[in-house]
Amino acid sequence: MKMRLCYILLLLSSFAFGQNPKVKAQVETSNIRIGEQFSYRISVNETENVILPKLELQGLEIIDSAKVDTLDNRLIQKYIITGFDSGAYYIPQQQVFIRNQAYLTDSLLINVATVAVDTTKIKKFPIKLIKEEPYVFDDFKNYIYILFIALLIIGFWIYWFVIRKRKMEEDAPTYRLLAPYEEAMVKLNELDDKLLWQNNKVKEYYSELTEIIRNYIERELKVPALEKTSDEILEMLSDFNEAETIATTKENILKLKELFKEADLVKFAKSKPLAPEIEEDRKDAEEIIHNLKPKVKVNDDELE
Repeated sequence: MKMRLCYILLLLSSFAFGQNPKVKAQVETSNIRIGEQFSYRISVNETENVILPKLELQGLEIIDSAKVDTLDNRLIQKYIITGFDSGAYYIPQQQVFIRNQAYLTDSLLINVATVAVDTTKIKKFPIKLIKEEPYVFDDFKNYIYILFIALLIIGFWIYWFVIRKRKMEEDAPTYRLLAPYEEAMVKLNELDDKLLWQNNKVKEYYSELTEIIRNYIERELKVPALEKTSDEILEMLSDFNEAETIATTKENILKLKELFKEADLVKFAKSKPLAPEIEEDRKDAEEIIHNLKPKVKVNDDELE
């Protein structure tokens, strides 16, 4: 008896679940041609506590869906559907929940037919050859970039190795190397124009004055006078004089010794010679340079 009662209840519940007087599915047409669109509508005779399904189709495609509309205490959901392959397709039953109770819509059959083509009325044309697309900038931009870079490199090379080199040669000072004596006289005159001792720069004056003499000795006698001390230079000149390899006198060497001594007192002992003494040292420097030269060797053949 209990088993029969269960079967009856199950049958009644299935019947109640299958019947859906509150939900309805409709289409405006069930026959379309490929690509044509039709409207599919789900209507519910309730407006509250309703959950509409998410429509999923096979063989058909949803083009658009409208917003849920309320009309005469009914909810209406519209879809625009089409098909692109011929055949018969079902829109399956859709499950709608109303107050947590499930209801099913009817399934609908849609026939999608092909479009008949009357080939007798179609004019035949010969097969056309493949037409090439017109050239655009993108077709050449890589070549343009490469050409631009190459021109930059060539331009840089021309500037660096030709124009810049020529400009450097033009800007280079053109002068002749003065003889040791001429250079010493020029530097003495430049030293006079600086007015160092007149502006209380006595130390700088004597440093440049002795530097001019040292440089003259180095160039004229071809010895490293700039690297030697004052005593070493005086000793070297004395040896040269005794060996008669230079044209000078002991008095000239002694005058140079006094000048070096005066310069050392000014630089290291902060001595401050008077103006007449400074002028006399300037005069002595010029005489020392004038009277200090290498001795010229004369061949016996030239004497004859």
